[in-house]
Amino acid sequence: MTKASNAPSSSDPVPAEEGQPLVRRRSVGVLIGAGKGSVQVGGGAPVVVQSMTNTDTADIEATVAQVAALAKAGSELVRITVDRDEAAAAVPHIRDRLRKIGCFAPLVGDFHYIGHKLLADHPACADALDKYRINPGNVGFKDKKDRQFSAIVEMALRHNKAVRIGANWGSLDQELLTSLMDANARAAAPATAGAVMREAMVQSALLSAARAEEIGLPRDRIVLSAKVSNVQHLIAVYRTLARRADYALHLGLTEAGMGSKGVVASSAAMGILLQEGVGDTIRVSLTPEPGGDRTLEVQVAQELLQTMGFRTFVPLVAACPGCGRTTSTVFQELARDIQTYIRDEMPLWRIRYPGVETLNVAVMGCIVNGPGESKHADIGISLPGTGETPSAPVFIDGEKAMTLRGEGIAAEFKTIVEDYIERRFGEKNAAA
Repeated sequence: MTKASNAPSSSDPVPAEEGQPLVRRRSVGVLIGAGKGSVQVGGGAPVVVQSMTNTDTADIEATVAQVAALAKAGSELVRITVDRDEAAAAVPHIRDRLRKIGCFAPLVGDFHYIGHKLLADHPACADALDKYRINPGNVGFKDKKDRQFSAIVEMALRHNKAVRIGANWGSLDQELLTSLMDANARAAAPATAGAVMREAMVQSALLSAARAEEIGLPRDRIVLSAKVSNVQHLIAVYRTLARRADYALHLGLTEAGMGSKGVVASSAAMGILLQEGVGDTIRVSLTPEPGGDRTLEVQVAQELLQTMGFRTFVPLVAACPGCGRTTSTVFQELARDIQTYIRDEMPLWRIRYPGVETLNVAVMGCIVNGPGESKHADIGISLPGTGETPSAPVFIDGEKAMTLRGEGIAAEFKTIVEDYIERRFGEKNAAA
């Protein structure tokens, strides 16, 4: 047995420089949409955030409202289900209403089983969408598979649209999987069933992409994905895809789950891949609470990219976790209020104060780390902990600027943050 080496391989990702994210994998850029709102995926562009509606697409009013909410939250691409005639017929009306209210986020049509028929029967839908999503595992079966896949690709060519070829663990091409399993069983040293399934995922995506190119779809209109619900399998599949081809890649842990489980699983899987330079667009597939806010998946995706240093979306609010020194809830309430206030104001601030997303705010609960963290932020406050003098020093650009006292500390600090933003980013932009 050969002894494993700890020496780095020439294929290992290399940091751009100490303390920085790893060098991005080179991929072919794909332009999604045309004109205002168009987005490039891959080709060195920033990692794109996308999301998906859970409304009935045939319900035009509900779908328009949710697409607009997702786009306002920061989703740069929004996918909608196109599963039947009524949904396909609604798509151009959804697009038109969104444009009228100033929402230009590109729309992606999610097709399964009868996508070829819906696109052919509803040319206005085919034209209104900016990208088609095809699942090679259910585009058709037996002799119909290639014919129906080809029909969708030809429709994309006719309407000058991009295509995401998205293999999925839950609907894997069974013919391909069976063939690989049979070959593996005959091998002298068979691989595990999991390894064979991962290979089937990769081959399903790559073989379909090759077929799309044979039909005439250029590489700069193809995005690949290979989604699974297991973190380690997802990492392994995308590492293989990234090594074998230079197509733009869509990352996402499918069926990630609800609440903290979905957030942690998605962040763990995609965080590792993003740090290795793999991934051109991401979606965090959270199961919403009943009646919950769909935009949470956009917020999580943005926070993942911003926390890792890949993009900047909103000002960061640092806050201590609290301990026995912070039995008062004042700092918790202030941190929550400031964070909510910032997110609520960001749609307007993006226009009024370009660059405000780089702001760092600190809301700390006692004197242990409070003053130090506040000095590192652009603007920070160290609230009094249990037993401390009831005063709160405020630090601006690393210097102590004032000390707040009394019942109105929270309201005063919020006003100070507003004034700082106006002074720093308003003056900066006015000068420019």
